Amino acid sequence: MIIAPHPDDPEFGIGGTVAKWTKEGKQVVYIICTNGNKGSDDPAITPAQLTEIRRAEQMEAARSVGVSDVVFLEHDDQSIEDTPEFRKELVKMIRTYKPDVVAAPDPYRKYVWHRDHRITGQVVLDAVYPFARDRLAYPDLAKEGYQPHKVKELLFWGAEQPNHFSDITATFGSKIAALRCHKSQVGHFPPGWEDAYRNVLSNYGKDHGYDVAETFYRVVLPP
Repeated sequence: MIIAPHPDDPEFGIGGTVAKWTKEGKQVVYIICTNGNKGSDDPAITPAQLTEIRRAEQMEAARSVGVSDVVFLEHDDQSIEDTPEFRKELVKMIRTYKPDVVAAPDPYRKYVWHRDHRITGQVVLDAVYPFARDRLAYPDLAKEGYQPHKVKELLFWGAEQPNHFSDITATFGSKIAALRCHKSQVGHFPPGWEDAYRNVLSNYGKDHGYDVAETFYRVVLPP
């Protein structure tokens, strides 16, 4: 399960790893927390129009890496807060899909980090452990059929001190193809941005024997 604040975050954060997982036959679901309705500098576009554009871009990008299940929680961009209601939404998603692995943005990255990313990561951490696990947390969900579930591990992208490196040498092209689906977000990038991006991810992988890597802070949860 990929829990992302905005459309395009799955592709930037973990797109190459997702493509690798789906090629291996693993099932992946995206939970997109906001509608991305503030992610444009174009004065001619309205928030409602941007919402529709970014939803369509996210669906296309997900399909390109083999993901068919995409859930949009439809919070406004820049509105994510650490509330019991938001946590409950994520607990419900976790109990619905019962993932082994949950990935999200790192909540502890310092200074320049989108507020939605920071708070989403923290709420994901709390939703996974202990709220999704404990029957008496949100007991109404259990009564509705959303039974407790224990996630096995967390992967946080954007970590300043990563401890897990995912080899995406074979799926870097898939990651780029998925990113290109987000024309509203990458359409203004300069020519050659793909090569520059590859160089960055190559630096992440070189000390671990990978040509290209995505990095995470990995947390293995108690059984």
